[in-house]
Amino acid sequence: MTDSKPAAPQRPLWQRLLLRRLKFLAVVAALLLVVLGGSYLFAPQWLMRADALRRAAAAQLETHSVQAGDTHWVYYEGGQGPTLVLLHGYGADRGVWLEQAKLLTPHFHLIIPDLPGWGDSSRVDGASYNIDVQAERLQTFATTLNLGRFVLVGHSMGGAIAGVFAAEHPEHVGELVLIDAFGLKMKENGFAHDGLAGKNPFIYDDRAGFARVLALTFAKPPQIPGRFVDVLVKRNQRDRAFLDRTFEELRQPSQYLAVQNRLGKLGMPVLGLWCHDDKVIDVSALDSLRDGLTASPAISSSVLNGCNHMPILEKPEDTARILTGFALSH
Repeated sequence: MTDSKPAAPQRPLWQRLLLRRLKFLAVVAALLLVVLGGSYLFAPQWLMRADALRRAAAAQLETHSVQAGDTHWVYYEGGQGPTLVLLHGYGADRGVWLEQAKLLTPHFHLIIPDLPGWGDSSRVDGASYNIDVQAERLQTFATTLNLGRFVLVGHSMGGAIAGVFAAEHPEHVGELVLIDAFGLKMKENGFAHDGLAGKNPFIYDDRAGFARVLALTFAKPPQIPGRFVDVLVKRNQRDRAFLDRTFEELRQPSQYLAVQNRLGKLGMPVLGLWCHDDKVIDVSALDSLRDGLTASPAISSSVLNGCNHMPILEKPEDTARILTGFALSH
């Protein structure tokens, strides 16, 4: 008679179920790593688009579109309260406002468009996209959406468009906010010198060129994954003709003084918000703004330290706090 080994004790049911669940999660995690890794290497633009969708959802924004004039406008909309219209700058799109948006939607109804020719909004070949023409397109957009009166906020080139729009269509603008805005007199810095000489600092062909642009616009340049930078490089190359043509328009005196020449027409409360160490639009432009607002009933100004040309990204909490206080005080 032979001895038989005793059967190994069976694990409790809860342990077996737990092990199965852990194995399943491990397989899912491995698949996600493969998919994400493959997407990063071969289709990084998909990941960038997915991240923008995630951040827009976190900010309680939805994407909408409308045909207004010659432009198919794509824009974010969300939040409750007084309406704020936020305009981005040269070379950017509506996504630049996402960090701000999540801080503003609890208090405001936001409209954040891709300006005509930029982002996902349409572009007409050979058409002008200077400040004056863009301000008129914005009038068509505001009328199409029946926005009534709103707080208009513009950054950089978007600030120039906002200033011209407010001067020419004051019936729409309850308050005006200019953030490191183009279109005002300022001390000539390296950026202005290069621009007047016809050199576009926002053109780049490789990662090193992109890093140079970040150094020009950020006090502490953000860390962006290399494959994402490659997508932005290709986009810059694809849009080169449009970028150069628009930059050439903007370096004309009627454009880089577009707001300066209309300051006396601004009859609404105005806030100027600048970074002290802006290398693109020198902070001296803020003095030009304050000195020229002869018809404004309320003039506010704020200067932030520790940022360059992009306070909406480098100082989002401070920028949102100042915007909120100004918009709700009038």
